[in-house]
Amino acid sequence: MSTLGNLLWFLIGGLWLGLAWVFYGILWCITIIGIPVGLQCFKFASLSFFPFGKEVVFGNGVISLFLNIIWLLTSGLPLAIASVTVGLIFCVTIIGIPFGLQCFKLAKLALFPFGASVS
Repeated sequence: MSTLGNLLWFLIGGLWLGLAWVFYGILWCITIIGIPVGLQCFKFASLSFFPFGKEVVFGNGVISLFLNIIWLLTSGLPLAIASVTVGLIFCVTIIGIPFGLQCFKLAKLALFPFGASVS
């Protein structure tokens, strides 16, 4: 079932959300200091392309908190707003609710990507 969900997701909206993560990853990789942040963006772009059947586990740490604050102020809000907007549009119909829930999962990830791992 997750294969069908991932295929539909990719065709309906996952392509654009994943490309947004890739775009921010490229922007962060322009500077040497931003390369770790950019690599994190590329990791989560693959999750944005195919989110069904995957879970995000959030961890803690001082460095993660510091990077999450910087991320939130620079790039996190636009990605989170885009994910929530698309999620609300999907949740208008009963059939779109599973896709909307995936968008909300990605919105939380867009706010706090550091210290998170995909399982």
